[in-house]
Amino acid sequence: MREITTDDVPEALGPYSQAIVSGDTVHVSGKTGVDPDTGEAPDSVGEQTTQTLENVAAILEAAGTTPDAIVSATVYLTDMDDYDAVNEAYRSFLSEPYPARTCVEVSRLPAPLDVEITVTAELDGGD
Repeated sequence: MREITTDDVPEALGPYSQAIVSGDTVHVSGKTGVDPDTGEAPDSVGEQTTQTLENVAAILEAAGTTPDAIVSATVYLTDMDDYDAVNEAYRSFLSEPYPARTCVEVSRLPAPLDVEITVTAELDGGD
């Protein structure tokens, strides 16, 4: 097991790793849409989703892989009415075949944001 960290994303809000490599798999902890340069998140859930995926991509790059290697994702939304906006951003960031995905509504997130995403990816880029 190997910890992955990068200064290209905001620091973790608690006692957990940004990601862990186990075997040929990278497990990325839940990320949000906070811009690492400004410390702020965009207002719209679509823009938060895009920034979240950019943060995930930075962690995957630090691990030696890319978003194309994502095999599964879990999306947490504070309002399921934002589902379409999240899908639009998700679709424009990732390509087919899309990862397996679960999307759930939660009452709130650790930070006052609208979306959080966690992913699992392959190190070899997948086939």
